[in-house]
Amino acid sequence: MSSAPSPPPLPYISRRSNVYSTGGMVASSQPLASQIGRDILLRGGNAADAAVAVAAALGVTEPTSTGIGGDAFVLYYDAATRKVSGLNASGRAAALLTRDAAVASLKLDPASPVPASLPATNANAVTVPGAAAGWVDAVALFGSGRLSLADILAPAIRLAEDGYPVSELTAFFWGRSEARILAASPNGKEILRNGKAPKAGEIIKLTNMGKTFRLLAEHGKKGFYEGAVAQSIVETLNSLGSVLSLDDLKSHTSTPVTPISIVYDNALRVHECPPNGQGITALMALGILDSFKAVNSSPDADFIAAGHNSVPYLHIIIEALRLAFADTRHFVTDPERVYVPVDGMLSKEYLTDRAKLINTARAGSDITHGSPENSSDTVYFSVVDKDGNACSFINSNYEGFGSAIVPKGFGFVLQNRGSNFSLDPNHPNVLAPNKRPYHTIIPAIVTHAHDESLHMCYGVMGGFMQPQGHTQVLLNMHHFGMTPQQALDASRIQVMPDIGGVSIVEIEEGIGADVIEGLKKLGHVVKFVSGQARASFGRGQVILVRRDESEDGKKTVLVGGCDPRSDGIVAAAQ
Repeated sequence: MSSAPSPPPLPYISRRSNVYSTGGMVASSQPLASQIGRDILLRGGNAADAAVAVAAALGVTEPTSTGIGGDAFVLYYDAATRKVSGLNASGRAAALLTRDAAVASLKLDPASPVPASLPATNANAVTVPGAAAGWVDAVALFGSGRLSLADILAPAIRLAEDGYPVSELTAFFWGRSEARILAASPNGKEILRNGKAPKAGEIIKLTNMGKTFRLLAEHGKKGFYEGAVAQSIVETLNSLGSVLSLDDLKSHTSTPVTPISIVYDNALRVHECPPNGQGITALMALGILDSFKAVNSSPDADFIAAGHNSVPYLHIIIEALRLAFADTRHFVTDPERVYVPVDGMLSKEYLTDRAKLINTARAGSDITHGSPENSSDTVYFSVVDKDGNACSFINSNYEGFGSAIVPKGFGFVLQNRGSNFSLDPNHPNVLAPNKRPYHTIIPAIVTHAHDESLHMCYGVMGGFMQPQGHTQVLLNMHHFGMTPQQALDASRIQVMPDIGGVSIVEIEEGIGADVIEGLKKLGHVVKFVSGQARASFGRGQVILVRRDESEDGKKTVLVGGCDPRSDGIVAAAQ
């Protein structure tokens, strides 16, 4: 009997409505995780409690992108004080891992050049996983105090131990990584179903992952960074050539951070986590666009008036993003180890100077970093509670299953964030012991500049697409009046890192052929992307805060949207 034919690629034709609520809301890339977050809100938890519950649930239901073996970044908006706080829950390189030791581990031919970075599959690309500590610290710093960590992790533990049916896109990406999982370590079958990636609708149990979550729930950070889990992480990695030690795990800490921000269009303050994250890329791009509108008087300068996703509009956005990336890919690294000129990079004077480099008639041929002192596979989810607190949370393995290395007996994969270090000894982001690498994952919160009231809690996951998604979604809503769902539905562009002086611009299906030809005439190298490959344009979630002035008491209405490039939903609590 012949097997059934494979279904065609998902066409992205289903229509989604915005979701409305006054009692709290959760938007994530997986329905079961969104519902778990909503249930935590209904049990009295606040936005941070629900976000951690969602993070854990996504580690079970979408291990293709995230998990306890990855990293996390958090922004939290306190409605009572109207202040945004941040938490950097990313890990560091091993204490014994020098740049030279990492290069030696590659066993290169003496005549071969040193690569720009560690291969994603190299065991030394695994940095200390920061997510577990981040979950514990987020609850301690921002949680309601009404629910324990065990209460918050219990739904994810049940999912792992009892099993759940796998969603469509998750199944697709799981299947694509099956061979890599089996090759990465001897323990890959712990996150497979009878040695195979589960198909859509098949039930999978991840009992060893559930065991890991139980240890964290019962013992806090010591349940992950010390004892049996830590021992397994180190033994598994050491057997594959890593120099990570038990002391590296035991000494790991998250870092509370002060968010960085800019005011866009004299109206909205956009908040991002500071370096080592790349949120500064989104802020620089928005700042360059804001400055460009002010300093360029040519007929083609009003790119907003030219229309959404028109040739002039996309050209200016592409050039602003390229300028922002040129700076951040050079300067962004661990600020605890290397000075990062954040104030200079975000100064109005510097952003204006960068904006002046944009030519409305052609693509820049040689965009390099400036001198500011002289002038992403990932899950993102958004939670706003009934009191108006918001938690913008992002958790990631990086590159799908990360390293795909599974610590024996504990059923989760380890990230490979160390592949974002540079191996150039003169680069600010060069690999060094106990150093955090350039990080792609970025949550965002937007407040009204005049009073710092919450405007929206949002993000777009997906490697280097993330700041580009932040920029495009915000412009969609602010300038073109799109609702959250419309802003996420809209086709996107993605500027790929310059390769040999050539910057490739990926154009998503839905943008017209005439626009593509127009961009080519301006000198852009364009690649059209359609079908399942559209996942590379990121998967975003947006919760917008709106005041209903006609209601007695002027009620706050939450408006949620969920990216059609994901399996997810918006779950409302009322």
